[in-house]
Amino acid sequence: MAQETNDQNQSLREAALHFHRYPKPGKLEISPTKPLGNQRDLALAYSPGVAAPCEEIAADPDTASLYTSRGNLVAVISNGTAVLGLGSIGALASKPVMEGKGVLFKKFAGIDVFDIEVDETDPAKFVEVVAPLEPTFGGINLEDIKAPDCFEIEEKLRARMSIPVFHDDQHGTAIIVAAAVLNGLELAKKKIEDVKIVTSGAGAAAIACLNLLISLGAKRENIWVTDREGVVTMARKPEVDRWRGSFAQDTDAESLADLMPDADIFIGLSAAGVLKPDMLKQMAKDPLIMALANPTPEIMPELAREARPDAMICTGRSDYPNQVNNVLCFPFIFRGALDAGATAINEEMKMAAVRAIARLAHEPVLEAAATGETASFGPDYLIPSPFDQRLILEIAPAVAKAAMESGVAKRPIEDFGAYHDRLNRFVFRSGMVMKPIITKAQSDPKRVAFADGEDERVLRATQVLLEEGIARPILIGRPAVIESRIERFALNLTPGKDFEVINPEDDPRYREYVSLFHSLVGRSGVTPDTARTIVRTNTTVIGALAVKRDEADALICGLQGRYIKHVRDIKSIIGLAPQATDVSALSLLILPRGAFFFSDTYVTIDPSADEIVGIALQAREHLKRFNLEARIALMSYSNFGSRDGESAYKMREAYQKLKAIDPNMVVEGEMQGDLALNQQLRERYIPDTVLQGEANLMIFPNLEAANLTMTIVKEMTNALPVGPILMGTERPAHILAPSVTSRGIVNMTAVAVSEANERYVEID
Repeated sequence: MAQETNDQNQSLREAALHFHRYPKPGKLEISPTKPLGNQRDLALAYSPGVAAPCEEIAADPDTASLYTSRGNLVAVISNGTAVLGLGSIGALASKPVMEGKGVLFKKFAGIDVFDIEVDETDPAKFVEVVAPLEPTFGGINLEDIKAPDCFEIEEKLRARMSIPVFHDDQHGTAIIVAAAVLNGLELAKKKIEDVKIVTSGAGAAAIACLNLLISLGAKRENIWVTDREGVVTMARKPEVDRWRGSFAQDTDAESLADLMPDADIFIGLSAAGVLKPDMLKQMAKDPLIMALANPTPEIMPELAREARPDAMICTGRSDYPNQVNNVLCFPFIFRGALDAGATAINEEMKMAAVRAIARLAHEPVLEAAATGETASFGPDYLIPSPFDQRLILEIAPAVAKAAMESGVAKRPIEDFGAYHDRLNRFVFRSGMVMKPIITKAQSDPKRVAFADGEDERVLRATQVLLEEGIARPILIGRPAVIESRIERFALNLTPGKDFEVINPEDDPRYREYVSLFHSLVGRSGVTPDTARTIVRTNTTVIGALAVKRDEADALICGLQGRYIKHVRDIKSIIGLAPQATDVSALSLLILPRGAFFFSDTYVTIDPSADEIVGIALQAREHLKRFNLEARIALMSYSNFGSRDGESAYKMREAYQKLKAIDPNMVVEGEMQGDLALNQQLRERYIPDTVLQGEANLMIFPNLEAANLTMTIVKEMTNALPVGPILMGTERPAHILAPSVTSRGIVNMTAVAVSEANERYVEID
């Protein structure tokens, strides 16, 4: 068992090093937001044009947010003295973490980041380095700085700087903990001013948690703190820092065990295993246990549940309910603060975030991403998931309002309805589009046959699929080749244990496969001898037969050979879905601007109006799997009858038929690409258009237009492609593009598994 864990850790280490190094080192880059395509652009961007905004800012410093990126730019700053679980590794070694923090800011809230690693451990000197950076940034996020230095640094920077200064290790954790406490106490029918709170750990996060709970009504005399030396008592007060000393109690208690009787809340931010089952048995009724040490908590939830079945339990881990993860709040707190032009993140703003998070847990969310069941407020749902797409919609406006009401907002938001709409559009621009699909797959991993089981990309994807619990892989290929390549690529995979192998050269089911295949295609000119040859040599056929025989739930193929030939094999073996007249392909591109779907990108050369209708309806159903409402644009060279022609007529007819099928469908056309993405242009033709904002599903009149548009956009924008998704098959089967990466294979496998899960729900 220990060896298996070591192998997994080594595998993860190798994968992480590869991830950070390729295709270019690091996780962040700077990209211009304005064109520099000619001499005039250069004159506007730099000399002499740049003088104009400089003069405006000199006259009114607040206009910097109008003319520069400052209003959306945060500095993530560290000296590397308390990094993750690594300790004091130094400023330079902390850089990957700071870049990672920048990625989270961008991904979850659209905030740009410069990471700054300061090689200075003296708090006073550190402050002197950071404070003069104020003109550059709209906010400062302090990260991984040891206590008590972090308290002093934040305190002094807040006093000197007129922009938000936020030590996330303290306040991010505190905000989520406080939200869980409010909801836990509500369920337990207890009042915050009455409860006894015991902590294990007295570092930055623990002290911030306690201070915020006091702001919410907890009594200081009901709070008991322990650190490495034992209970923080009045006798020890002279030897501890003033922040820890403020919680010193006049008591003879010496250990955590001495404090646990009748405790209502345990907050652990310390070390693995320090909370024992016997201690839990002495706690008050319906206790709240927050065991937040990572990766191993103060007590494992299974042990805690066994000792106290009535307990509510939170951890810092993603594999248990109630995960306390800072990403649940810090991007959205900064989003609201920056948008309101806040000069600080004060107690009122933090408490607004606490209450927004707590309130969100009360609102049921259909976990279409998971089991199709509704997550509802209760002991296992005290706080939302860090990937809940509604977080930005709740936290950012609440924080902005609190900034305005507390008098620190320099750019008050005038129209919160319009602000909410802007945030809502961002939700689906943030790269979280795949999350519902992956979560749904993880809820019930299915068997997926990979026709190209010997390919390096499939093998690397297999490792990820197993580590992430997305699928149960079945690799089609020669066992000796697969094993040698696993060894060559230093992967932690064991055939027969981690995945099943179908050997095309020697599988005991060969004759059964041949018999089934011939029964399906024998009247299409395939002789028994030909059938035997095909089943021995065509791995797509083998995978499709495995799916047909219920030995696999889905098929992934296409790394070799022509796309349309794979389509033929899948149709002849797996067949069409009951309501489908043919298959078609849907391609997704995830860009910084948003998620856009294109169809039919690979199959039907010149679809009829009825086929266009079928493609649009199938694609609309697929978007629901991504938790997206389809906003359909029927593409053409014509804008609402501006030009005649065969394809324009076809798209007009398709529009009429779609509206007849569902008058409430959000569909518009026929129209050119700019109108599909630009509402103002669209309204010049159709003022009452039902399509608001940008279309996210573009249906093309023919294969040529769809494929060319999709591939050009992909290459020009460096978009993340997902697909093509093959629509219309009886069972999930997808044909990958030969250029797909291992990451793309993982994404498409998640799509296939999510489809298979839906199919099983329908059957049940």
